[in-house]
Amino acid sequence: MNIRSIILAAGQGTRMKSNLPKVLHPVLGRPMLQYALDTAARLSPAEPVVVVGHGAQQIQQAFDGKARFVLQEPQLGTGHAVQQAEPLLRGEADLVVVTYADMPLLTAETLQRVVQTQLSHSGPMTMLTLMVDDPRGFGRIVRGPDGGVLAIVEEAQATPEQRAIRELNVAVYCFAADWLWETLRRVPLSPKGEYYLTDVVGIAVADGLSVETQLLDDPEEGIGINTRIHLAEAAAIMRQRINQRWMLEGVTLIDPATTYIEPGVTIGRDTVIWPNTHLQGNTTIGEMCVVGPDTIIQNSRVGDCCRLFSSVLEGATLEENIKIGPYCHLRTGAYLAHGVHLGNFGEVKNSHLGPGTRMGHFSYIGDAEIGPNVNIGAGTITCNFDGVNKNHTEVAAGVFIGSDTMLVAPVKLGEGARTGAGAVVTKDIPPYTLAVGVPARKIRKLEKHD
Repeated sequence: MNIRSIILAAGQGTRMKSNLPKVLHPVLGRPMLQYALDTAARLSPAEPVVVVGHGAQQIQQAFDGKARFVLQEPQLGTGHAVQQAEPLLRGEADLVVVTYADMPLLTAETLQRVVQTQLSHSGPMTMLTLMVDDPRGFGRIVRGPDGGVLAIVEEAQATPEQRAIRELNVAVYCFAADWLWETLRRVPLSPKGEYYLTDVVGIAVADGLSVETQLLDDPEEGIGINTRIHLAEAAAIMRQRINQRWMLEGVTLIDPATTYIEPGVTIGRDTVIWPNTHLQGNTTIGEMCVVGPDTIIQNSRVGDCCRLFSSVLEGATLEENIKIGPYCHLRTGAYLAHGVHLGNFGEVKNSHLGPGTRMGHFSYIGDAEIGPNVNIGAGTITCNFDGVNKNHTEVAAGVFIGSDTMLVAPVKLGEGARTGAGAVVTKDIPPYTLAVGVPARKIRKLEKHD
């Protein structure tokens, strides 16, 4: 059975009041269209067809290589939108599943139930419906005396009796493909000059064919995003889903309501997440860590048994048993080896800190290779930028850097070297040598046991 997905993403989204196409607005860090694509991928390995219109170029650039795109121009309604996919899918699909790109909460499990319902009956289509008291502008499912579906009536055209109906059309469908292509040609032009996909229901009924329904178990899955209010509502529901999943996996969230975990994050068991923590992008947190409060981690990898307190990590890698914070900033390319400790207000960028190295507070290390068991005193700065180039600093094992030392790159400090407080190092320091002053000068050799 060949199943293909069509995702409708051509709408203008005027109620978002945005220059950004609606389907590119992020929900927990991902464009809402990405959720529809991920769900479609779980239904069928074939690339879905995305129908675009408003903002088509931006959407195609954002998802290049992730779907097949067709342009709906002019935009003449949902039936016309689905029709644009026919040249790509005719002869390729037995069943066609149609969804909307602005429904990020819809799950693959729900779509699979719709497909199974369609496979179990002889009619040409199955639609997803919802029973709620607040219709939110959805179309009503009108049934006959025998309980069979007769039509979908949009709220604007509904009579008072029809408005009282609480079974709603979620706008998720599974069609027999050949029937769909032929029937779309029979959809009448509406008074607004558009062709509505919902009209295929009435055509099927008029032809004596059955229309089956699948009731949506979780009403929240049916939320479509039309305004910024809906966007926030969907994000809150998704965040709750994610947080509950991690708690069930053995992660402690001290206050789930103030913990923000994006879908691409993974967390090891027995890790504790404190309030106001944001875990974003492709971030991995190991086991038995303590993270937060007030911590932001983006696209970073954190090993086991780390303690991260009120700090920001962006594209950083931490091995095991590392303590940082409060108020540290690890920027892209920061790599902290096993057992590193960073005091408060420390910043590291594009640098490797070796095992056991300790970095005092109010220090900045950039574009540097720091060896193992180095002591970086408070106020140490790598002066790595000369106005044109970023220059490299190299510090060997066991170096002791005194407080307020300026390391003017490019510069190397040999194994066991030391600097006095306030030194400005402009030239390399040999191994086991003490340098002091401005500019720093070598004043004596050190014994290895000093």
